[in-house]
Amino acid sequence: MTPHSKLSTVNSLRIIFMGTPDFAVPALKELIDSPHEVVAVYTQPPRPKGRGQKVQPSPVHEAADAHNIPVFTPKSLRKDEAARVAFAAHTADVAVVAAYGLLLPLEVLKAPKYGCLNVHASLLPRWRGASPIQHAIWAGDAESGISIMQMEEGLDTGPVLAKRVVPIRPETTAQSLHDELAGLGAALMLEVLERIAAGKKLTPEKQDDSTATYAPLLAKEHGRIDWRQTAAEIDRQIRALNPWPGVWTMTADDKRLKIIGAELVDETFTEPPGTITDRLGHVACGGDTCIRLKMIQPENAKAMDVISAFNGGYLAPDEMLS
Repeated sequence: MTPHSKLSTVNSLRIIFMGTPDFAVPALKELIDSPHEVVAVYTQPPRPKGRGQKVQPSPVHEAADAHNIPVFTPKSLRKDEAARVAFAAHTADVAVVAAYGLLLPLEVLKAPKYGCLNVHASLLPRWRGASPIQHAIWAGDAESGISIMQMEEGLDTGPVLAKRVVPIRPETTAQSLHDELAGLGAALMLEVLERIAAGKKLTPEKQDDSTATYAPLLAKEHGRIDWRQTAAEIDRQIRALNPWPGVWTMTADDKRLKIIGAELVDETFTEPPGTITDRLGHVACGGDTCIRLKMIQPENAKAMDVISAFNGGYLAPDEMLS
């Protein structure tokens, strides 16, 4: 009797988990607490972080260590044949992938009995790619969600096995949506695995490539505000790009000002876009709209509320932001 058939008789799956950031940790913990066996965890190698650039393991690595699960950190699975052989040697029933960050070659995708299943933070085929949470908010989407996808060699192109939808509200931020989807993805993946373990049929839904949109990696330059945009567009940018890569503008004395929090106001302002109109932090935007700054972080200073910024001389009425 093979390891696969033996385990399937007791409705338990041998699972390889592949993930790296905080988003993936709830899914790993859900699997650890389930009847299934996580036989190995794959994550990106430890990297320097913070001001001291101290080398630190990923959040998934730390979670696996806390439960004494073997951790593997290959730099590449495409170029490292030994890593691929080691992966296949786990004789896994399925690999669960959540924001792993490395491309998986066909040899790896086919190694587990049921292949590799991905927890993706969007309603595929919308927002394939690395930053679906941020792009959904920034684009003004009414909803987001989780897709459990059977992985193929293409970028998030495989058939979808399950979906769950969540609304994007006016107050939704990248952090709040991240946390909601991380928990939802963990629960939905477990539902799919329970169906597999019980021998129940799954109904894969082929993606419509013609409706696909892409969410590429974000960089710091994406965070600069163009005050000619409407206040609603700027509000979405602020909510989408905090904490990473952060939203910023330049002050009149050519210093970077990070915008951490703001709110829309139902007033009309005719000053040139980027003008600070008063000490309450109202800034004129495109289309005669206005946004009010609430929390900011001046260059080389701590984060503060906008009143403290005026009192400290970091901002001034009639100043032009650019």
